[in-house]
Amino acid sequence: MELKVPPALVFLCFALLMYLLAEFLPIGYFDFFGRLLLTKILVGVGVIIALFALFQFRKSKTTIDPTKPEKASELVVDGIFKYSRNPMYLAMLLILLALGVFLGNAFNTLVAAGFVSYMNRFQIVPEERILLNKFGRSYKDYCILTRRWF
Repeated sequence: MELKVPPALVFLCFALLMYLLAEFLPIGYFDFFGRLLLTKILVGVGVIIALFALFQFRKSKTTIDPTKPEKASELVVDGIFKYSRNPMYLAMLLILLALGVFLGNAFNTLVAAGFVSYMNRFQIVPEERILLNKFGRSYKDYCILTRRWF
């Protein structure tokens, strides 16, 4: 399963799971003042982070295909990548959290945690292994200076 399922598809599957959980689980509903505003803020921040990451990839003229990290032609370490090694996955997480808040089911936080766990195991760790082999010491130094998620 490592690097086989595109992260966008994983994201959609977890979003569907969140919807189904909120729709059919009779417990866990919550509401609070500002819930919709928080949803919009989380989506906005997620979209901005994703756009900055895409811009950095395009600027560096390297691949954005997460299933083939070996095709990376350059190690991107500036811009948004100074703060997160995986800003695209962070953006997906923020949007999933926004969906969870919008749907108003507390158990969706467990689904979001499952997304993080899945991405770490089946996407990020294999990517890191490939990038370490490809970029060596510079990637290792980057990993020391920059956190995996945020």
